Amino acid sequence: MPGLDSTTPHPTEITLHQKSRVLEMRFDDDSHFQLPCELLRVYSPSAEVRGHGVGQETLQTGKRNVEITALEPVGNYAVQPTFSDGHNSGIYSWDVLHYLGANQEALWADYLERLEAAGASRDVDQSLTSAKGGGGGGCGGGGHHH
Repeated sequence: MPGLDSTTPHPTEITLHQKSRVLEMRFDDDSHFQLPCELLRVYSPSAEVRGHGVGQETLQTGKRNVEITALEPVGNYAVQPTFSDGHNSGIYSWDVLHYLGANQEALWADYLERLEAAGASRDVDQSLTSAKGGGGGGCGGGGHHH
């Protein structure tokens, strides 16, 4: 992950589209990304998701319908979203958001691959629902393999 420095593109616009569950961002390097809430959630920079080193990431499952319910600015270098599943410990600095946007397709493919390898699903799997409650909503339906 790149670090923040003077060359880091800064967002000029951040728009949360709650209906389509997309965080739209424009950066001062003229890049423009539409990041699905699910991608942001499964690639959260929090320790809870990232672990404390390479290979210690916790695979996030059942996040297809996750939404961002609140978006708080952190200084002028990051935002801290609150997700509908209660996750709110990820602080997304501009470099992380730009990285996720720029590499979105590869990251998404990697995520789907890891889910498949784990026999897990983007839909909420009732047998995996933890004590946190969560889940709710979402008419999953069978596997959608593309």
